[in-house]
Amino acid sequence: MISDARILVIDDKQSFCFLIKGYLDDSGYQATCVASGAAALAELERSRYDLILSDMIMPEMDGLALLREVRKRHQQLPFILVTGHGSVESAVAAMKEGANDYLLKPLNREELLLVMERQLDHARLRVSYDRMLDTERKKFSFQNISSNSAVMGATLAAGRQVASSSRTTVAIYGESGVGKEVMARAIHVASGKNMTSFVAVNCAAIPETLLESELFGHVKGAFTGADREREGKCSKAHGGTLFLDEIGDMPLSLQPKLLRLLEERVYEKVGSDRQVTADFRIIAATHRNLDECCNQGTFRRDLYHRLNIFPITIPPLRERREDIPQLAELFLDSFRQHQGKQLPGLSKAALDLMITHDWPGNVRELRNLLEYATIVTNGDLIQPEHLRLQQTGCSQEEAPKDRISLHVNFSPEEFSLDAVSKQVIEWALEKCDNNKSSAARLLKASRKIFY
Repeated sequence: MISDARILVIDDKQSFCFLIKGYLDDSGYQATCVASGAAALAELERSRYDLILSDMIMPEMDGLALLREVRKRHQQLPFILVTGHGSVESAVAAMKEGANDYLLKPLNREELLLVMERQLDHARLRVSYDRMLDTERKKFSFQNISSNSAVMGATLAAGRQVASSSRTTVAIYGESGVGKEVMARAIHVASGKNMTSFVAVNCAAIPETLLESELFGHVKGAFTGADREREGKCSKAHGGTLFLDEIGDMPLSLQPKLLRLLEERVYEKVGSDRQVTADFRIIAATHRNLDECCNQGTFRRDLYHRLNIFPITIPPLRERREDIPQLAELFLDSFRQHQGKQLPGLSKAALDLMITHDWPGNVRELRNLLEYATIVTNGDLIQPEHLRLQQTGCSQEEAPKDRISLHVNFSPEEFSLDAVSKQVIEWALEKCDNNKSSAARLLKASRKIFY
């Protein structure tokens, strides 16, 4: 029971008000009684109340009219109607107007208190839930993503621009860890959509046999083990955003159905032939080059063009090193709040080391590295030895900018393409302190080809 809740009781019969006030006062509530709808509206202007209990039949302004006026000012305030002339029609009308519950006279004390407690609990949970959503909204808004980098500033500007077009499909490209989902959530928030209607699906993490059901849902009996009907992610994203992460890993067998979803805005549950209208925006993200995937035959080109309506590429952290100090402080502030203790800052030596690091894991690597550092440091400034970083010798900026001289010597018997390739790779690894990612970049080769 919420014992300090303030209850406003409205009834033109003084005897009923006296009875109800006695019930509520005895139960620990703070009850105020008024005799008309106009007096109730005036009281609501003067004071805050947690619940309204109103008679249905009153002169001048009845309970339904009062309910309409209250809802114009207080959308979420619990409102319970009471009447001695109950009917199914009047109950339905009350609920349509926004009443939270409906009770018949004579009132049963236990029933009244039970209904009130339930409505007050719901209101408290709703306030808590709204606060949580507001926190999430602020966390993922563009206002919370700042950058000193010109290239990242242009990327954020593009995200803000497309947010106003709430149905435009967006394709977000970037290496693993750059913050593709953060960008997708920021676009969702800036579109004015409810945070709960942002639904993410990782196309690489779900087995091919389950991905279709995960996306579209299924009906009972659609396949072995489908013992009940299930809503898919498309249904949960209604009115919001469906975020398809790692879209480049979507199986070819499912791509035609996604293409249809994008072109016709309809889909079908697995095992059903009933079309469902898709009312949501699709944002896709991938670390792959989809154009190359099309050339390799692993991705449909018509789907690529349909997804690529508004492309956004997030630059890797090594191309916006000026953002590292700001991001580092942002993460440290977050750790201070979550851990509830004073955490150290960064020494100049540690920051210098971070700025020159190549960051193959991008922003995610930076965050994880700093979380580790805040745990192992003894409370002083974070030093280079706390960072688990080994300085590599060949970031993009440090790679030779003039000509590269490579001297190789082979006997005629040893000379071959494989032998030359091996020596070039060994040279690149030596230049990069055995960092394979850096060596691959130095040779302008993909990591896969390098291996």
